[in-house]
Amino acid sequence: MKENSAVQFSRHGEKIFLSETTNQRVIAEQYGKGSLMSKTIKWGIMGSGGIARHFAKDVALSKGAELVAIGSRSLETAEKFASSFNIPNIHGSYEQLVADPNIDIVYIATPHPEHKRCALMCINAGKAILCEKPFAMNYQETADIINAARAKKVFAMEAMWSRYFPAIRKVKEWIRDGAIGDVKMINTTFGFKCPWDPEWRLLNKELGGGAALDVGIYTASFASFVYEDQPVRIASSAHIGSTDVDEWFAAIFDYGDGRMAVISNAIRLPLQTEATIYGTEGRIEIPNFIAAKDATLYRRSKISETFIDEDPRRGMFHEAEEATRCMLEGLLESPEMPLDETLAIMGTLDELRRPWNDAH
Repeated sequence: MKENSAVQFSRHGEKIFLSETTNQRVIAEQYGKGSLMSKTIKWGIMGSGGIARHFAKDVALSKGAELVAIGSRSLETAEKFASSFNIPNIHGSYEQLVADPNIDIVYIATPHPEHKRCALMCINAGKAILCEKPFAMNYQETADIINAARAKKVFAMEAMWSRYFPAIRKVKEWIRDGAIGDVKMINTTFGFKCPWDPEWRLLNKELGGGAALDVGIYTASFASFVYEDQPVRIASSAHIGSTDVDEWFAAIFDYGDGRMAVISNAIRLPLQTEATIYGTEGRIEIPNFIAAKDATLYRRSKISETFIDEDPRRGMFHEAEEATRCMLEGLLESPEMPLDETLAIMGTLDELRRPWNDAH
């Protein structure tokens, strides 16, 4: 992206323009004396569940990053987590974690409904954040977090780990180079059948359950990644289960000018995980697009190129490395997952869920 260029996103007809200056570099003094360019970024983790464990393993592989603290709702849980990853600073509350002077950035791995409270707690303490997706429960909560981060001039980024795989970056390169002509359709599915437990977060509305927030965020974000825009019209149908959450759904996103995306997601159906991007001159197929290790480019109907990523590291490594890189370079947000796009995608999810009488 060139200096002063702009990428356009939209939210239900309202145009949002994200300029390169939004990703402005932070003056060194805003993070204390001296430049971040010469230091190691010190990480803390908020939350001690399964996804936090995956992140702890992967952030350790990131150059320039060091995991120095864990915060959980109980000291006992935090101590167990710390012993698994040799973490020196252990906190039995989130409040203690954000007060730790050793931390530069916090990875937020708490349940969805806690994201806003936890993010604001970090930001108000001057800590940068990498917040799990969905960034918050709805458009307004997302806007509140972004506005707070910009007011405090701290780095913030959505942990959309699928964005940072080399295979996905290659897909973007093919699209920008016009390898498949003008993109006109995306077809993407992602779903699984979770165990039946009405109290578990996936099936509990109070804990942010449902397919749209948990897995629909992937397909909506992927469509945004491809089109660099949000739909102007959405048609959808969802199955609402006995716990009042959307167990599966299908939707058509209309972007105008003949561009569309067909997405399907589920938490109670074993769908395939795949994405295909169709252009006027070819297509791109991406198996397991949420953690892509390969992608194939077809021109017309013939294979033109296959990209295979042989790096064994998981996507959380790639997102941790991106956040660390941004911090070291003094950026306020990632140009690969800009905050205005995070906000616009949440607006799309709000609009998607509106006909289902979803009160999130």
